[in-house]
Amino acid sequence: MILFLDFDGVLHPAVCTSDTELLCRRPLLESVLRECPQVEIVISSTWRESRTLPQLQALFSPDVGVRIIGITPLWQDVQDETSMGTYVRQAEIEAWLRHAGRTWEPWVALDDQPWLFRPFLPNLLRSDPVTGLTEEVCATLRQRLHGA
Repeated sequence: MILFLDFDGVLHPAVCTSDTELLCRRPLLESVLRECPQVEIVISSTWRESRTLPQLQALFSPDVGVRIIGITPLWQDVQDETSMGTYVRQAEIEAWLRHAGRTWEPWVALDDQPWLFRPFLPNLLRSDPVTGLTEEVCATLRQRLHGA
């Protein structure tokens, strides 16, 4: 199972008024991930555009950071190989799966921007951009990750 992870609107509210709010929901996510050791993480957040993989891994507790295995390619690098139209985040995720030879593997995208995915995509788990991750979303994530 692969978790494609967005940051803004997931690990913290999409609009943060102070630096102390950044990654404030990370402990909730890490708690779920510790219950699901089979899950690998790929960063699909725009944070991947300004940070290296080791820098992204360092934002998490060491036991979770080591499970971050990659970042999705940028839309401009994959738009020729897909006809996903405006579903940019989904196209980036599917390109990563193709390039990694893992198209058969189950995955979940945790994101607050559903318009970046095809409508009714069962792989998408939406968080509220105003609050970021909540206990309710974590409960659903836990079910999906254990279901694989």
